[in-house]
Amino acid sequence: MNRYMNIIIRQETRNDYKITETVVERAFKNEKHSDHSEQFLVAKLRKGDVFIPELSIVAEVDKKIVGHAMFTKLCIKNRDENYPTLALAPVSVLPGFQNQGIGSKMILYGLNRSKEMGFKSVIVLGHEKYYPRFGFKPASEWGIKAPYDVPDEAFMAVELEKEALDNVAGTVIYGKEFSE
Repeated sequence: MNRYMNIIIRQETRNDYKITETVVERAFKNEKHSDHSEQFLVAKLRKGDVFIPELSIVAEVDKKIVGHAMFTKLCIKNRDENYPTLALAPVSVLPGFQNQGIGSKMILYGLNRSKEMGFKSVIVLGHEKYYPRFGFKPASEWGIKAPYDVPDEAFMAVELEKEALDNVAGTVIYGKEFSE
């Protein structure tokens, strides 16, 4: 990381929306495991019931937005109960700023903020070598399944409170925004 770079992590505001959608689009432009519609997902999530403004996060370098991360409401459903949790998706950093710790700073900020707000866990579908550094483990360790076929090691969860996912087996139900 450039030790002279001043990174500010903060809550996204309405004035940031257009800029962050461009950041998301550019971040995923060359990603081979992408349908290149993440920016539209972000816009839809903001309009839905799952949106939590305090957990839509941007990273700024020299007053320029270079990253965005979003945590939205989600539930884990088994026969009898629905358990609230969060989805971390997407995490975006402009190509010229990747691999400099910006994504990590946004994720850590978001996990801490989520915990402060009383959320107990977070689910992510992502790179199995990246997310474990934040405490994520395969969700299958708790008997939590994805609603569609994904590699077990890529579908992960993290507890924000000790033993929060004990006895919470079930299937994750994503908001309709994820499948539209």
